[in-house]
Amino acid sequence: MTTRDLAGGSYRVGDLDLTRIGYGAMQLAGPGVFGPPKDRDGALAVLRAVAELGITHIDTADFYGPYVTNELIREALAPYPDELHIVTKVGARRDENGGWLHAREPAELREQVYDNVRHLGLDALDVVNLRVGGLDAPEPGSIAPQFEALAELQQQGLIRHLGLSTVTAGQLAEAQTIAPVVCVQNFYNIARREDEELVASTLRQGIAYVPYFPLGGFAPLQSGPLERLAKELGASPMSVALAWLRRHSPNVLLTPDTSPVAHLEQNIASAGISLSRCPGMRSRHSTESAHQVRGYTRWVFADQAISWLCY
Repeated sequence: MTTRDLAGGSYRVGDLDLTRIGYGAMQLAGPGVFGPPKDRDGALAVLRAVAELGITHIDTADFYGPYVTNELIREALAPYPDELHIVTKVGARRDENGGWLHAREPAELREQVYDNVRHLGLDALDVVNLRVGGLDAPEPGSIAPQFEALAELQQQGLIRHLGLSTVTAGQLAEAQTIAPVVCVQNFYNIARREDEELVASTLRQGIAYVPYFPLGGFAPLQSGPLERLAKELGASPMSVALAWLRRHSPNVLLTPDTSPVAHLEQNIASAGISLSRCPGMRSRHSTESAHQVRGYTRWVFADQAISWLCY
């Protein structure tokens, strides 16, 4: 693994140092995240490039494929470099047609943890996120029985750290009464900002916040202001969206999904785009004092009520 410096450096997640520019492995599986990849050699190549580029954070799940993505990761990268850490998720399964089904009973979660261990070829998992809620938003209710099941496996040594996915602030607080939470993975991007308070709260607590669908997910981001700003900066809208996320809060970790090596390199370069002195930006009026956290200053696009972040 190289010592190449990546934009944003790294963030401490439990006792792990994860690069803030990570890699999301979801798209390595076939169409609809189901079945084998169209280009198996290409999938293996991009995983090896991840390690070569110095990325230490891979996001995956055994229900990608299912099993396909984790088996590709094992084939490409095992035995794993000490610096490389894999974050996986439990709480879902696939039906025979590729549909996404809940699988959240404690017994199901325990089985999924063992499946992840086996398919990844590990003795223990670095981070396991409990995936609850719907596709793109949390659902009300207690998650205590599910999180307690994972906490028991953590005590047994099968899991090093625990995280959550698609949860509310209240569910995060509930989980923290059971075991420490090192990361939260929710739907969030430059156009989807409902989680703003949770981003700030996790920052104060030293918890990593990992936006899924940072580029819009199955429907690419579409925003007039974003497109205009990208044109002024001479960059693509997706590049600006990634750069904005990285600048938005120091606890935000990015794991954009891609399969070609060229796209992986583009994502790395995109996250490092400077938004300093962005054209079309202005600071808030004096009646709306700029919010600063650890040197980060919130800005607003001049003709839209959309917050941006510039240095």
